[in-house]
Amino acid sequence: MAETQGKFDFAIDRGGTFTDVFARLPDGSERVLKLLSRDPQNYKDAPTEGIRRVLEEETGRMFPREQPVDTSLIGWIRMGTTVATNALLEREGERTALMVTQGFKDVLHIGTQARPKLFDLEVAVPDVLYEEVIEVAERVVLVQDGCQLPRKGPKRIVTGSTGDSLEVWRELDLDLVEKDLKGVLSRGITSLAVLLLHSYTWSDHEKAVGALALRLGFSQVSLSSQVMPMVRAVPRGYTVCADAYLTPKIHQYLKGFTSGFKGGLKDVDVLFMQSDGGLTPMDQFCGSRAMEKKAVIGFDMGGTSTDVSRYAGQYEHVFEATTAGVTLQAPQLDINTVAAGGGSRLFFRSGMFVVGPESAGAHPGPACYRKGGPLTVTDANLALGRLLPTFFPKIFGPGENEALSSEETMKHFHRLSKEINPFLSSKQSQVSTNGANGSGPEMSVEEVAMGFIRVANEAMCRPIRALTQAKGHDTSQHVLACFGGAGGQHACAIARALGMKTVFIHKYSGVLSAYGLALADVVEEEQEPCSLQYEQQAFRDLNRRVEQLSERCRETLCARGFSSSQISLEVFLHLRYKGTDCALMVTADGHPANAQSCAAGDFRSAFTKRYLKEFGFTIPDRPIMVDDIRVRGCGKSGIKSVYETKTGRGQAKPVKMTKCYFEEGYLDTGVYLWEELPSGHSIKGPAIIIDKNSTILVEPCCEARLTAGGDVCMTVGSDPHCALGTELNTVQLSIFSHRFMSIAEQMGRVLQRTSISTNIKERLDFSCAVFGPDGGLVSNAPHIPVHLGAMQETVQFQIRSLGNTLKEGDVILSNHPCAGGSHLPDLTVITPVFRKGVSSPVFFVASRGHHADIGGITPGSMPPHSTSLQQEGAVFVSFKLVTGGVFQEEAVTEALMAPAQYPESSGTRNLHDNLSDLRAQVAANRRGSQLVGELIDSYGLAVVQAYMGYIQSNAELAVRDMLRDFARRRRQETGSLDVEAEDFMDDGTAIRLRVQINETEGSAVFDFTGTGTEVWGNCNAPRAITLSALIYCLRCMVGQDIPLNQGCLAPIKVVIPPGSILQPSQNAAVVGGNVLTSQRVVDVIFRAFEVCAASQGCMNNISFGSESVGYYETILEKRYPVILEHFSLRPGSGGAGRYCGGDGVVRKLLFRNQVVLSVLTERRSTRPYGLQGGEDGSSGLNLLHRADGRVLNLGGKTSVSLQPGDMFCLYTPGGGGYGREGDTNGKPQTKRRRLDDTFPERGSVFEYRMAQEGV
Repeated sequence: MAETQGKFDFAIDRGGTFTDVFARLPDGSERVLKLLSRDPQNYKDAPTEGIRRVLEEETGRMFPREQPVDTSLIGWIRMGTTVATNALLEREGERTALMVTQGFKDVLHIGTQARPKLFDLEVAVPDVLYEEVIEVAERVVLVQDGCQLPRKGPKRIVTGSTGDSLEVWRELDLDLVEKDLKGVLSRGITSLAVLLLHSYTWSDHEKAVGALALRLGFSQVSLSSQVMPMVRAVPRGYTVCADAYLTPKIHQYLKGFTSGFKGGLKDVDVLFMQSDGGLTPMDQFCGSRAMEKKAVIGFDMGGTSTDVSRYAGQYEHVFEATTAGVTLQAPQLDINTVAAGGGSRLFFRSGMFVVGPESAGAHPGPACYRKGGPLTVTDANLALGRLLPTFFPKIFGPGENEALSSEETMKHFHRLSKEINPFLSSKQSQVSTNGANGSGPEMSVEEVAMGFIRVANEAMCRPIRALTQAKGHDTSQHVLACFGGAGGQHACAIARALGMKTVFIHKYSGVLSAYGLALADVVEEEQEPCSLQYEQQAFRDLNRRVEQLSERCRETLCARGFSSSQISLEVFLHLRYKGTDCALMVTADGHPANAQSCAAGDFRSAFTKRYLKEFGFTIPDRPIMVDDIRVRGCGKSGIKSVYETKTGRGQAKPVKMTKCYFEEGYLDTGVYLWEELPSGHSIKGPAIIIDKNSTILVEPCCEARLTAGGDVCMTVGSDPHCALGTELNTVQLSIFSHRFMSIAEQMGRVLQRTSISTNIKERLDFSCAVFGPDGGLVSNAPHIPVHLGAMQETVQFQIRSLGNTLKEGDVILSNHPCAGGSHLPDLTVITPVFRKGVSSPVFFVASRGHHADIGGITPGSMPPHSTSLQQEGAVFVSFKLVTGGVFQEEAVTEALMAPAQYPESSGTRNLHDNLSDLRAQVAANRRGSQLVGELIDSYGLAVVQAYMGYIQSNAELAVRDMLRDFARRRRQETGSLDVEAEDFMDDGTAIRLRVQINETEGSAVFDFTGTGTEVWGNCNAPRAITLSALIYCLRCMVGQDIPLNQGCLAPIKVVIPPGSILQPSQNAAVVGGNVLTSQRVVDVIFRAFEVCAASQGCMNNISFGSESVGYYETILEKRYPVILEHFSLRPGSGGAGRYCGGDGVVRKLLFRNQVVLSVLTERRSTRPYGLQGGEDGSSGLNLLHRADGRVLNLGGKTSVSLQPGDMFCLYTPGGGGYGREGDTNGKPQTKRRRLDDTFPERGSVFEYRMAQEGV
């Protein structure tokens, strides 16, 4: 596997639009080629065509397209391809059947139930990959010590690969399986995915099914125990389905590819890039892995999106990621894709510059492509003179024979400027009327284009900050490595915004993926699950298993022609603290083995060091568990680049001078050809460096230098143009919106990193926010709907309550409903931000986190039958958590234990986690306060507070526009501007709403008069919850991405009758109001506006013992005395209509020991309403099947003691239907997302946000 001598070697990246070819010629020189990935009029396959062209041009021989290519001159071919990703996006894989354990046929359809977009009212489920499901009557369960289930005859006990013992409850009936498989085959389905519960550790049943399926004639059989033997059934199931669905398509593509060469490439070494960044032989390329010493941030800006990654001596992997709505468990490079690229569209919405996420795509493309496309980032760069049409090929226009059109771009920008400037005039005249600066000059076309560039840059900076700071790294201490066709135009500005001093652009930056393929290692990975504790007595078994996996990797790589000296092995252990879900895949690199470690290295030290780095603390007295063992074997190719650039003396001369627009206006800018630049020569900005595949902008105060290897290294100077006044600048409005959101996001990352409880660290049940000096919300992240408006009420209560007594170094703790609390477990920590010379706070920052227990009458502080606030846990109104910088541990401990004074109540049951999480909230606030201070340092207090006000006004404007639009439509349809609606809680309590809209002002009165009185139970909802529901609904109805802040409520007057269920007395129980009544309020608001039919309207809070059951199925059985008997959809529970309501689910839990079950649910007697003629959804049902055969209806809210053998059956409500069935010619349909539009983002930052919004 060393470099081939005297032959052509090819590395090819086949992308969605272009295919990049890097070729090493027999004399060692190199050349690159770029061609369209699809051009059926000229060639069948782009990689084959690229190879043919290079061979023909370099040898002078004819290689006719219609004949297979002669391979005698080819040494090796390395390829990366998007074939699998495209097939997944477009759902064009092989017809597939899923075989799954009986009772779980819908487990992958239900999935994680995460919503891709929190405020999207069209909540639709992506299609599953399988066409049919076969349920297999088999079941194995983990053996549990102390299990009290009555035994029904002897059961076979087996040992899994993890060392766990399992009991075979139901043996596999292969005769029945064979009958089912033959039926599937008869319907033309030849690809099979097999997912049996607990097969990650005991795979005998899966292997038996797999062998039978192959014997019967299935062409592709994928077993979850072989594809990815990891514990969680849902992502393991997605992964095995993707493998079965995509692998035949890949084999089909490979067959077509090899047919273009003589002998089918039999004697050529062909390798494919996997998602983990390693190469694998062509015959082992499969669907589930086909998805694509100073720390470096990789910045790859393409046409529709930008990829961001981080490298600091080793690749950063994720082991679970979502692509096209499918969550895959496979090692993948952590590449974060954001919807911002050269083709991202430009909008002016409600006074704000907006870039993306919509894209112009390859067709019609940007306006300058001459195909009627919209304005994009590419057009903005062209308008500013940063792209030069004379250096682009003439491939544009309908005939694909014209140059880029500056005229078309400028025409669009003139039109947009005429929309922006009148808005600015009206806003500036309002400001002048209020006594501020008068109206300023209109924005020129160039200023508009420049504004969009700056907004796009800030949008791309946010994921970079998130990627680095989430793991405790300083963004500024990185080099920005820029590649992709569009990245060079933005590199200087982005580096400057992030505080980076150096930008590196590789000589092959335009085709860097293909070049990287040429240098990549061949990778073989082996992985298996484990259940060992990392301790001395387990090391012998651990060492044995590591050696077995290592030997398998070594043998495979040796068989591929690598010598022992070329093979390196790296061992990873998937480690977590016992009792937590937060596992890290850890290597012992830099931590050699010692007497207290396993043979592969000191993983305890490596784990604690990384845990401390990422999360800010360790848990020294907690055992460490090994969840998985992974060995990565690399065959080093030894291939190096031999590219040499010319050296030269004197000044490099530009090929031309041009005018380029910057903050200072138009500046003379030299244009240089990259290939003509000598190494060592420096070029001061402004300058443009051009090669065939990319354009680099060297901005003023920056300097570019060509290295000996032919790469461009840029030194980034500071921006001298930071001066900004308090008058409204719409460009800065968008930038400040991003900056304020970034502060809240970074606070959230600190909180998640430094917290210790499962609720906050792993389930991400928290929000962080920034508030103005009046307590008004400025920005909030993440978006947990019930926190949206409630935190503002809390901060404003403290301002009214504490007033001038707040001092620097004070931090307030509050959770009381009268003080803006939602329910008691949500503890809010508030920090005032002071500024030297200002006596009162200039801002506030706050964090609200759900604590797992704060005392009360039941573990978890979520009692289903509470009747007073004191029964629900510890209460804080305006508690000084920190005074003068000192954490008041003794006082807060006393307060957390205080509920024990009430009958049948306890103080907090987990004081250690409470204190740790409160410290984490204080740390998050400290970070927010620091970032606010830095923002003020950069711009000045007056400017920052002015833009805070402008951002709130922008949100207000968007809501007013929505209300005016609704009022206009309503007046035309009915003649009335009033709307009303009502719905009922299960106990009959009414929630009534009347909305009176003022069309002229774009304002509304939301009047809840007529709503039922406070109730004896706990479904009372504090006022803050109604405001949260309202701000959530308004954001959904606006239908575009706007800042979420107090401005949303500025046009709204809310009337809530005191003493009602929506504004109860101070001591009313409220725990159910937060999770249940809040949803009914949302349903009522949407019903009034006729936006959508009702959701199921219930969180189905089910808990037993002291923990919620909201875990993945097999983890549930591994940790708790319960067996999940059944988990499926509840067919027909969704209301019928033109658009059917979503079905509920059925979940059956069999208990192995005595437990106390608590149920806190709604919609058990009322039904979710249908709309516009759609039918109501079915109500829910909670049944208890006693071991003695009795079946009991538990009702909506209860606590009950269960015995071993009792089974709880949860039937959740269905959603309401929308529209009459007769309104459509076809059958009732469920909405389906266009996946290519809905899932543009990926990577750990995206997954984190989805997890937050899924809470």
